[in-house]
Amino acid sequence: MEKRNLRKERIGVVSSNKMEKSIVVSEVKRVKHKMYGKFVLKTKKYVAHDEKNDCNEGDTVRIMETRPMSKSKRWRLVEILERAK
Repeated sequence: MEKRNLRKERIGVVSSNKMEKSIVVSEVKRVKHKMYGKFVLKTKKYVAHDEKNDCNEGDTVRIMETRPMSKSKRWRLVEILERAK
């Protein structure tokens, strides 16, 4: 039996849910600048598949890497960690 590689997981905030069964998740990282040492915020956006269409903007979610579902969708929603207030 062959073993499947571990899939990457990311935690981020939903920045858009205007598409059908799709969300845009923004992941913010604090990275230290090489030369100056100051911490800089880096933002990366992922388009994820939301099967039940139950995410709203501002929700904190966990997404997982998956097979390509469309031109830009390579992630899927695992769980909603915290609802927007």
